[in-house]
Amino acid sequence: MADPELQLVARRIRSFPDFPIPGVLFRDISPVLKDPASFRASISLLANHLKKTHGGRIDYIAGLDSRGFLFGPSLAQELGLGCILIRKRGKLPGPTVCASYALEYGKAELEIQRDALEPGQKVVVVDDLLATGGTMCAACELLGQLRAEVLECVSLVELTSLKGREKLGAVPFFSLLQYE
Repeated sequence: MADPELQLVARRIRSFPDFPIPGVLFRDISPVLKDPASFRASISLLANHLKKTHGGRIDYIAGLDSRGFLFGPSLAQELGLGCILIRKRGKLPGPTVCASYALEYGKAELEIQRDALEPGQKVVVVDDLLATGGTMCAACELLGQLRAEVLECVSLVELTSLKGREKLGAVPFFSLLQYE
């Protein structure tokens, strides 16, 4: 990890053993948000990756409820794009489309407004962390229902041992930091 910006972000990630349950090592992004230089570096690094990978082909950034909302609008602003919201069920007004995904003990649902995108528009999905991949996979499904093209999914942190990347199938995925 030679990049000083990436080192700055990595130094701000805290680990909490046995949270929220015994055996889980929680990766906390709160210190990244608290430190303006670290947060700015995380947005810059993600934006630079997307510029190199997709040039000017991205139409929108889609932020996932809820911590993807912290990164989505800032990343969109950095790229000169709009940001659309993918929310938990029941939080958006007007006609929506919905997708379900599995949780450890049950299921959850995400929604997007039916008129958020036009068919063929190109979207990058952003969240703070990729774990099992359920939320990001459901977001891609929603965007597919609107006939948008998901160019890539990105996150600040990836928990590689949970293999969430595999759930995304052919959708490219990028993370700034990877932890076992």
